Amino acid sequence: MTTDPRRHAPATLRNREAILAVLRDVLPKDGLLLEIASGSGEHAAFMAPQLAPVVWQPSDSEAEALPSIDAHAADSKATNIRPALRIDVTAADWPVQRADALLCCNMIHIAPWAAAEGLVAGASRLLSEPNAPLILYGPFRRHGQHTAPSNAAFDDSLKARDPNWGVRCLDSEVSPLAARHGFTRMQVVEMPANNLTVIFRKNG
Repeated sequence: MTTDPRRHAPATLRNREAILAVLRDVLPKDGLLLEIASGSGEHAAFMAPQLAPVVWQPSDSEAEALPSIDAHAADSKATNIRPALRIDVTAADWPVQRADALLCCNMIHIAPWAAAEGLVAGASRLLSEPNAPLILYGPFRRHGQHTAPSNAAFDDSLKARDPNWGVRCLDSEVSPLAARHGFTRMQVVEMPANNLTVIFRKNG
């Protein structure tokens, strides 16, 4: 019997409509969207068909995730999802040469800070056009403070699993990192479950 490769992340069912609404507003009308840390692949399968002709390039650092991403894409019948790539954001070179937008959901808090640094450095390399968007989704601290008690508890649980993980501060950590790589923070959108979507744009 063939094993179903599809993984399922319950959070995607709760946040996908809200994220899609933001993407409709901030993405270019066409071009290539690179998704970093695609995970199960459910975001791509749900959103890509509704964002055509934008081409969606999913990726993940774990080779084991790629079959799930591709299986969900096949189920969606979308013609604008490319085969998933393995991308280690901390590597100096990625198997993508350029992109028109970059999306990363729920990664930088469950990875060492070096992953956030690699993500933004890679976005700076790949997003060559002025105003190209770098879009981050997840929990963030604001001005050093958690936005909700549940986020504080989540942060504690992350650090208990790995002291290099944790909810990052948008104002003192993430935005200054983006600025060093040529991005300006343009918009912060409040999302369900005390998460944020943050839109940076490449400086001209």
